[in-house]
Order: sequence, then C-alpha cells, then structure tokens
Amino acid sequence: MNADFHVRAGDAAAGPYALDIDPERAGWGYSSLRVLDLPPGGHHSFAAGDSEWIVLPLSGGCAVRTDGADGEAFELTGRESVFSGVTDFAYVPRDAHVQISSGAGGRFALTGARCERRLPARYGPASGVPVELRGTGNCSRQVNNFGAAGVFACDKLIAVEVLTPGGNWSSYPPHKHDECRPGQESELEEIYYFEIEPAHGTEGVGYQRVTPSGPGHGTDVLAEVRGGDAVLIPDGWHGPSIAAPGHAMYYLNVMAGPGEKREWLICDHPDHGWIRGTWPDQPVDARLPLYAAPAGDAR
Repeated sequence: MNADFHVRAGDAAAGPYALDIDPERAGWGYSSLRVLDLPPGGHHSFAAGDSEWIVLPLSGGCAVRTDGADGEAFELTGRESVFSGVTDFAYVPRDAHVQISSGAGGRFALTGARCERRLPARYGPASGVPVELRGTGNCSRQVNNFGAAGVFACDKLIAVEVLTPGGNWSSYPPHKHDECRPGQESELEEIYYFEIEPAHGTEGVGYQRVTPSGPGHGTDVLAEVRGGDAVLIPDGWHGPSIAAPGHAMYYLNVMAGPGEKREWLICDHPDHGWIRGTWPDQPVDARLPLYAAPAGDAR
C-alpha cells in the first residue's frame, strides 16, 4: 500500500480548509477537492483560478456569490447532514472570485476541476438531482447524481454522492477508468471523500480497496477509512467500498481528466464483472433509498 493515496482526516488541512487536495498535492492534472468548515456567521473568499467548482453543502446552508460584471448570488438551503437529504448546490466558473458565507455555520465541499471553458455561474436545485439505486442485494447503494455527466453541464468536472447502507459493498464490481478508449473507457482521476454515520455512540469505519490495473505497477490501497478521510485514485481497479454493519457510509466522488468529451465510461474487472448478472435475481436493499430528492423547488 502507498500511504500517500490514503489521506486521513487532518493530514491535508490547510488554512481554512479541513481538507485541501489540488492537482499538485495529488500529483496529477485536473481533480481538486476542498472541505470548508464555517462557524456561525463565518465567511470565506477564494479565487477559482484555472478550475471550475461546485459548492456542495455537507451540513448547513450558505450564500454563494461571484464578483464581476457577470456576478451571481445564490442562497443554498443545504441540509442537516449527508445522511439526511439531497442538497442544492452552486456552480462557479473558472477565473471567478467567490464568496461563501453562512449564518448558522456548516461544512461545505468544493469540488473542482481544471478546465478550459468558462461556463456561467448557476444554481442547482435539490429537486433536480437524479437519485439512482444501483445494484441489488448486499451490493445495493444510492447515487445522488448532482454533477454527473449528462445531468449538469460542466467543462471537465464530474461529481456524485454515494450512500451505502451498513454491511453493503459499493463501487462493486471493481472497475477502472484510467485509459482513453473512445466509446469504452474514460481517463479520469478520482477522489473519494468519506463520512460515516455514527451509531450507538460510535463513529464507525469503512474500507476502500484499489488494485493495480497494470502488470507489476499502479495504485495499491487497502484503507480503513473514517469520517473526513479521502482516497486518491489516479489509476487502478477501485472497489469494493465496504460499509461496516450498523453504520451507513457516504462518499463524494470527484472526477476529471484530459478527454475531449466529458463522460464517465468504466471497465469492469474481468474476474468480478459477472456479479452484475446476479442482480436481476435479487431485490434492492429495502433500506434504500435512504432519502429522495424533494418534489419541487420554487427557485
């Protein structure tokens, strides 16, 4: 295992960020993730630079403003926690100056990707987030496709949330997206950011596996993850992501890469892809969905 791929909570804290992973820190070209904690009445400003960003509340709500002639202002209702509901979000373009403020305080993810095009700042309502149930049996999980390709327009950034009930395996069968093979596989760097639902006074753990996709080299990780941890995946077969019994597991996936088309095309591990064929014979875990997107939004 290369310990650099498992970033434990606090190991990549910088300034106002509980987690700050940029391409330089990760050793790659595109994907970024920051986690910002704001106290009640707190505020924070940052320059988007050469990256596009989605501001995603993990807990609490906030106001997001961009400066300049084409500046915008968005009020994000947010949510109590990642285990309580789908959230609204805001997209801010590259080269913008961004201000985030929160009256009640909260925790906010900034998912980013280096990009070329400057798209307009936009509000993403919670009611517009497709909630997908993927897999069946103990491979059942929930995917909140707020920033998926084909769902919300970005230049390079792809981002989704995954919720796995306690005892289940997700990111399974193991799959990869580390080669550009048009129509078959995308080349995408990926960050997993984890939260674990507490239960009976304990914090809980999960497990993440990544194995090399090339002969004799590549990313090799077996990580016991806790809330606030991240795993970096520049290449390799990734999965399973395992939730310990009694504790639901959340992870935020952030992806970007050099491809001309923004798409998520994966290749299943040849030894394990057969598991998909068993899914039609099993029911989806009755605990899912943990929650659904709200029916509508007035904005």
